[in-house]
Amino acid sequence: MQITETVSEGLHREFKVLIARGDLDAKLTGRIEEMKPRVHLKGFRPGKAPVSFLKKSFGKSMMGEIVDEAVNESSKKALEDNGLKPAFPPRVELGSDFEQVAEGKSDLEFTLKIDLMPEFEVTDVSQLKVEKLTAEVTDKEVDDAIYRLAEQSRTYSPRAEGEPAEKNDSVLMDFVGRVDGEEFPGGKAEDFNLVLGSGQLIPGFEDQLIGAKAGDERDVKVTFPGDYPEPKLAGKDGVFTVKVKEVKTPDPLTVDDELAKKLGLDSLSVLRDRIRDQLKQDFARASRLHLKRRVLDALDSSHSFPLPPAMVEQEFEGIWRAVQAELEREGKSADEEGKSEEELKKEYREIAERRVRLGLVLARIGEQNGIQVAPDEVNRAAAARARQYAMQSRMQSPGQAMTEQQAYQMLVNNPQAMAEVRAPLFEDKVVDFIAELAQVDERKVDRETLFLDPDEAAEKLKST
Repeated sequence: MQITETVSEGLHREFKVLIARGDLDAKLTGRIEEMKPRVHLKGFRPGKAPVSFLKKSFGKSMMGEIVDEAVNESSKKALEDNGLKPAFPPRVELGSDFEQVAEGKSDLEFTLKIDLMPEFEVTDVSQLKVEKLTAEVTDKEVDDAIYRLAEQSRTYSPRAEGEPAEKNDSVLMDFVGRVDGEEFPGGKAEDFNLVLGSGQLIPGFEDQLIGAKAGDERDVKVTFPGDYPEPKLAGKDGVFTVKVKEVKTPDPLTVDDELAKKLGLDSLSVLRDRIRDQLKQDFARASRLHLKRRVLDALDSSHSFPLPPAMVEQEFEGIWRAVQAELEREGKSADEEGKSEEELKKEYREIAERRVRLGLVLARIGEQNGIQVAPDEVNRAAAARARQYAMQSRMQSPGQAMTEQQAYQMLVNNPQAMAEVRAPLFEDKVVDFIAELAQVDERKVDRETLFLDPDEAAEKLKST
């Protein structure tokens, strides 16, 4: 076996490997000698078939296994002899005609392409300075949340016969939607309950039902928004034939102990406490999301080192496939996003580089500090994801839906899927570890800012 380094550029290495056909033939002969006593062929006594005959019968198929082993052995030798730590398993490009190699007529030549793990020093995380956004749960926010609950459990009473519907009334109806005179999927419903003014349906739909009475039939004319989720309907004019079956007016809204009892609690006081605790949890999650982004930003800005090209390319391809799928779903092109495809690719490649860099840094910090994800944590996360899969399956294909158990087994039997389940758990643990050591400055903000996207919140706070 001859291994020669041919390329050494940054984190990329290439080796040319040559294995003489005589060496391959010797391995093949050894294999055949081992199997010979167990071979029963017509015309030969057990174990007496000539090696030359066995080579003609089995040599080609066996040579495939020998070549695979030779590639693995040479890859391992190239890494060990040169002290290399690969970021990915080496990629192999065959230089010989495999048929010629399998028939013993040619040496085996191939190229090993290897991307290496970068060497870098992790910054002292205790010196990182990050900002944590926080907000207090006020009495008004508790009152508003209780009011929303009261609205959701609000009851309605039928209007007197012949009374027209007003805003905030509940209308029970059947409808059929058409575009260019043709019905479209999802445009038909029976016994559909709609609160006028709720904004539940297409803009303009609900307004045209104000004044309708039970028993009325109306043609409601609408224009689908340009960003409507179904591209075939976006921007199109449509007509819904609506039959109003019942009109109800909202009963007076009351916030008292009876409301709490409707929700399974003893009193309004207990409900207030529950709502306050829930809001505190919601605020804490939003606060942590901002802190996590600031920790990741600080880590990213404090590390600069070469990245494995193949790792970046794999991450970018995954992102770009998702972007293209989203553009296709919305019926848009890159130009409609206000950027050329090249500009978009550059932007998403930078995102891929950031993800890879942060992934390597977090992995190193986790490794250095013995941070691990327990198997039961992974199993709980897998069970939660299985529930989501099962629910999506029921919505998309009710007749062929997966059960939660089937979805769970599909996950746990797929190592890559389980790695994807584990990755965010590990990331969160490392981020929490860093946040405990970093210099964290708390900044009080209002509720609206706290629940903004971290980038939007940062932009808003720059101007204040």
